[in-house]
Amino acid sequence: MEKRNFGSPEIREVEVVTDEEPPSTVGAKALVKTVLPETQKRRTIISPKESVRPSLRSLEFLKKNFPSASETDWSDWRWQVRNSFTSLKKLEEVFHLSSNELNSGNENHNALPVRITPYYASLIDPESALQPVRKTVIPVLDEYFVREGEASDPLCEAADSPVQNIVHRYPDRVLFLVTGFCSTYCRYCTRSHMVAKDKCHFGLKNLETAFNYIESHPEIRDVLLSGGDPLTMKDEDIIYILARLKKIPHVEFIRIGTKVPVVLPQRITQRLISILRKYHPLWLSIHFTHPDELTPEVAEACARLADAGIPLGSQTVLLRGVNDNIETMKSLMHGLLKLRIRPYYIYQCDPILGSEHFRTSIQKGLEIMSGLLGHTTGYAVPTYVIDAPGGGGKIPVLPDYFVGRNGNEVWLRNYQGKLFRYPDKFE
Repeated sequence: MEKRNFGSPEIREVEVVTDEEPPSTVGAKALVKTVLPETQKRRTIISPKESVRPSLRSLEFLKKNFPSASETDWSDWRWQVRNSFTSLKKLEEVFHLSSNELNSGNENHNALPVRITPYYASLIDPESALQPVRKTVIPVLDEYFVREGEASDPLCEAADSPVQNIVHRYPDRVLFLVTGFCSTYCRYCTRSHMVAKDKCHFGLKNLETAFNYIESHPEIRDVLLSGGDPLTMKDEDIIYILARLKKIPHVEFIRIGTKVPVVLPQRITQRLISILRKYHPLWLSIHFTHPDELTPEVAEACARLADAGIPLGSQTVLLRGVNDNIETMKSLMHGLLKLRIRPYYIYQCDPILGSEHFRTSIQKGLEIMSGLLGHTTGYAVPTYVIDAPGGGGKIPVLPDYFVGRNGNEVWLRNYQGKLFRYPDKFE
């Protein structure tokens, strides 16, 4: 065990240990202990005021499927993780599984395992395998059919990883993979080759090489924490990582990529908010998929984050049979804006192994963008990008509004399909 001094009144000393497989049975107790002023010490038991309030739908699901658990249990994010659905056998107790779902078997040890929080399970239709959110988290047989062009690491992140846990693809920013654990596993996950493998939480000691790399590269001004999901880590681990990065002079701001507010809103406790707000400028990129995810719990969790001054952006993967139509995507983007979340990216689904049943044509993505651009407020229009296979990075794709040039004029097509001339000035 080693101690690190950060020289600030909020965090004087942190004991660094290797964590156990999440969630730890001791919760936020002394495995990684922050030394705080006596007046700032908090109880580890999450009170009803700490967590978001459960909706009627949640309480009905709790009563039906976890009759021995209390509302306080349900509101504890650690209880949610411990009681997640992690097998088809457990899912069968609640959902009528289709033959395609049952035949997925989940016996391939190289496949992404099942993990769905009770809260997110409460949003799933128990009967229909065609429900959009159900398709994203319950495995199907299609995952075992690998097509040409698919790869376990299609983005070739390993090729841009100079040290463990770091991907340095762009000049001034790095991706910092701080955990391999998610509270709910999306079946189309880009990093299905690395998440949920071996020891999910790497342990803070094992991140030391990554911290040293960031410290030694002054061109890095932006650090994106991802994984896995960083917000599944204990409060004390999050404090350690943020405080360590904050002390690096050339790191100007930090981003966190997460789906926790969507699948585990109970994690957005008042204590977590009080931690995050100390490390501004801090941004959150939240992974949303469908309007069904915009529940009262999610609204309250995101309101807490926004009220703490944390800018929120959304990232949405375009998925066949889930959100691949203009009406659904527009409804999602409008709903996000009402929660003070700025739509940021629509991603073309990455060609991971066994993903053909999720992937749409690029033309479908352009059709959706054409249905958004000009037809709704600009704030509701994200950027449609393809993360180029082979490590090319994010490439924006837009409908063709630039028609061509005629001498000193250019022809432009607007959202209605009408043509307009613009006098272009030559330099």
